Amino acid sequence: MSGSGSVRVREVLRLAQPPTARFLPSLIWGVLSAAAAVSLLAVSGWLIVSASIVDSLVPLSVAVVGVRFFAVSRAVFRYLERLSGHDAALRQLAATRADMVRRLVPLSPAGLGRTDRGRMLSALVDDVENLQNLPLRVVQPLAVAGVVGLGSVAFIAFISVPAALTLLACLVIAALAAIGLGWLFGARAEERVSEQRGELSASLVDYFGSLDVLLAFGAEPQARERIERADAALRRTVTRASLSQALAAGALSVLAGVASVCAIAAAAPGLSSGVIDGPWLAVVVLVPMVVFEVFGAVPIAASSWRSVRASAERIVDALPTQMPEELRTDAGDDDDPAGTALELRDVRASWPGGAPALRDVTLDVRPGEKVLVTGPSGAGKSSLAAVLVGFLRAEGVFTIGGMDAASMSGPALRRTIGLCEQHPQLFDEDIRQNLLFARDTATDDELLDVLQRVGLGHWVRERGGLDARVGDRGALVSGGQAQRIALARALLRGFPVLVLDEPTAGVDPEASDALLGDLLRAAGEQSVLLISHVAPPVGTIDRIVRIEAGRTV
Repeated sequence: MSGSGSVRVREVLRLAQPPTARFLPSLIWGVLSAAAAVSLLAVSGWLIVSASIVDSLVPLSVAVVGVRFFAVSRAVFRYLERLSGHDAALRQLAATRADMVRRLVPLSPAGLGRTDRGRMLSALVDDVENLQNLPLRVVQPLAVAGVVGLGSVAFIAFISVPAALTLLACLVIAALAAIGLGWLFGARAEERVSEQRGELSASLVDYFGSLDVLLAFGAEPQARERIERADAALRRTVTRASLSQALAAGALSVLAGVASVCAIAAAAPGLSSGVIDGPWLAVVVLVPMVVFEVFGAVPIAASSWRSVRASAERIVDALPTQMPEELRTDAGDDDDPAGTALELRDVRASWPGGAPALRDVTLDVRPGEKVLVTGPSGAGKSSLAAVLVGFLRAEGVFTIGGMDAASMSGPALRRTIGLCEQHPQLFDEDIRQNLLFARDTATDDELLDVLQRVGLGHWVRERGGLDARVGDRGALVSGGQAQRIALARALLRGFPVLVLDEPTAGVDPEASDALLGDLLRAAGEQSVLLISHVAPPVGTIDRIVRIEAGRTV
């Protein structure tokens, strides 16, 4: 990967790591939990050996209390570690995903036309979700293992310096062996897991998204075969990656036994000379076992790191390196304009890599005015809508309430001008949730009122109320009902200016008049720019503007 690509990968990884102040508690609880596990085995070993050679119960009773304390505290600290660690990671995951989507907003829909939807979906869902493993399965386990390992070596040094040195040497060898074996046998496979998951996701999206076309042209078996090949390749890669982890875990188990044997060899002379007594020799022998249990997270952390980095690289590859010149960024003044009057003078715009879509558009829309924009297919009507909501860069004069639209941020522009597209996006939720995306504080009465305004009041009552589901992408509602729900959502949001782009697309001609009439009447005092091939009912619009070949005529 190039130098700039590596920088972008590091930026993604930094974004995935929670802030220190939020993540530090989970590290502290993790260290305390692992330290309690080491202390539990050390005190237990000392207690068992001491019970066989001493008669007094006083020191033994203290050790019994210690065993109980470390057994309980280990579980409590582990729970607190999981709670605080997952809370920090999931909060950061939400911020990371929101940042990724925010970067894509200026590119939609104009800059993503050639993007593989399946791979983009995999990058935004699977790969971004995999980034949560950076704090949970890489940073935290390595930090805990390092602190507890060094603390155990220091503790053993108080009993026997030779035994502490052998433990330190075995831990260093174990870390190098775990990382080396994992890299040698599984690095390539682990890096390819994310890529092959993306391939499987892309093939599934293509299959289900185009199933009707595949069946119509007899290409369904080939598409299904592509899914089977991707699934088989992914399973083989995951198996190879699991094998490397198994080898690394086996090496750690062997070295744990070696560490205990070396500890006996190093501390035994002290037992014969009286420097170390029997109970402390048991501690020296048993502590390496539990320390290596904590170190068992090292090969998993190394594997997770390779997987997380591969996901970060795929995210970087999915996000465009630079904004096409034809698109406008979301940067700018976030203040809302003082008015809502639109003024366009000699506006020109182009789609990325294409011919000019708008060549000379002059248009005025007064507050509360209803304007019909008509013209032949390909004349530039939808391009005008993309300019108004900030998806395309406008050359010329484009002002809102006297404020230059180019100086406004993308979010501020889209707070002022709302767009209802030809094919509105409905989510596989109930009607209530589809409306609450516009304003999550709205009450049920407000939702029912806005549905009544767009002509869906009776229909919603027949469907059982706001809990009725609309299906994936509105599969359970008609095209006209989907448009009305989208308009209800826009009205709930309260855009001062509303752009309706071909709202009768996919609607029966007999129902188009009623739909257009209801949409325009429901808009009330809002300014409406209606882009349509179909003329609305008489008296519902104030003016007609025609566009031909990218020019207003």
